[in-house]
Amino acid sequence: MTVQPIRLFGDPVLRTPAEPVVDFDAELRKLVADLTDTMLDSSGAGLAAPQLGVGLRVFAFDVDDVVGHLINPVLDFPDEEEQDGPEGCLSIPGLYFDTKRRMNVVAKGFNSYGDPVQVVGTGLMARCVQHETDHLDGVLFLDRLDSAGRKEAMKAIREADWYDRGAPPVVKVSPHSTGNPFGLGR
Repeated sequence: MTVQPIRLFGDPVLRTPAEPVVDFDAELRKLVADLTDTMLDSSGAGLAAPQLGVGLRVFAFDVDDVVGHLINPVLDFPDEEEQDGPEGCLSIPGLYFDTKRRMNVVAKGFNSYGDPVQVVGTGLMARCVQHETDHLDGVLFLDRLDSAGRKEAMKAIREADWYDRGAPPVVKVSPHSTGNPFGLGR
């Protein structure tokens, strides 16, 4: 289990939809452990595999002292209730913007051994599950902001210490190779 570097805004892997997991093996369990260790080390509420450069539908979470993971998640919303509040991302460090999400979610998927699991979330857990599932679809929380919020967010990103002006964001280019079991392209 190893803490891994987190891919930052602008990395194409963050805009590339992840592939479903088909092999529930030791390599997958190592990925889950790496996701969990990296998330905990970074004090995040969640971390998706694409944030480590891995194009698989896997994420880890740590909300209200509940640490877990979900593979191949499918979300269902039991009602129309919404929440609006600050949201951040380990791939966009130090920046938070009010983002609308559904208040309640039921997420079905699998654990690292292929057993079916369900996560029922409200509030912060619902926000986390939706945020991480968005990552698996190549969607960033910035995409959920209104145009004024997105403009403010992009200005803040361009002013951030970690932003590389020499390498502006490139989107919709797959970094995945065909020979690596985790889909690492670099």
